Formats: sequence, structure tokens, C-alpha cells
Amino acid sequence: MLVARSAALFALAAFFEIGGAWLVWQGVREDRGWLWIGAGVMALGAYGFVATLQPDANFGRILAAYGGVFVAGSLAWGMVADGFRPDRWDVTGALICLAGMAVIMYAPRG
Repeated sequence: MLVARSAALFALAAFFEIGGAWLVWQGVREDRGWLWIGAGVMALGAYGFVATLQPDANFGRILAAYGGVFVAGSLAWGMVADGFRPDRWDVTGALICLAGMAVIMYAPRG
């Protein structure tokens, strides 16, 4: 149950961080305006809060592991939101990052 909760929190954090960055990108690069930028900033703030809910108390470990989730989540977001199609190297790299995340977060520790 602890791993499932942690994985769900990582997914929620990814939604807020990647979504927030995408909204800022849309506001600035695609000239959608300050409303999009403001929504992005709020989502990025929510990401910071969600990250604190992880059961592990080590900030460095959480953020390092989240990096793997961010890489894979960013590719997935690009596929859904922008029609991006990752190539085999994108997918391979994302899988390597997720494996690293799993080792960092869920390896047995004594």
C-alpha cells in the first residue's frame, strides 16, 4: 500500500508540475496570455505541496526519484497535449529513468 500511495503521489505531482510548465509555455510561447501563465504558476505551486506528502522524509531522495517520473511524464504529456510521438530512444531513456526512480525510492534499506 505504501508503494501504491507513493506512486499515486508521484503521478499527481507530475500532473501539476508538467501541466503547470505546459500552461506557462502556452501563455508565453503560444501567446495565450497571463491567465494561462497564472494558472501554470498555481499548478507549479501545487506540485511543490504534493511533493511534501510523500511517505519518505528525505527531500533529496524524493526530488531525485521524481526526476525519473518527470522525464517519462513529460513525454506522455507531449503525446497527449501536443501530438508528440517519441521515438524508441525517447522511450528507452524514459524506461531507464523510471528504473532509476524505482531503485532510489523502493530499494530495501536496512
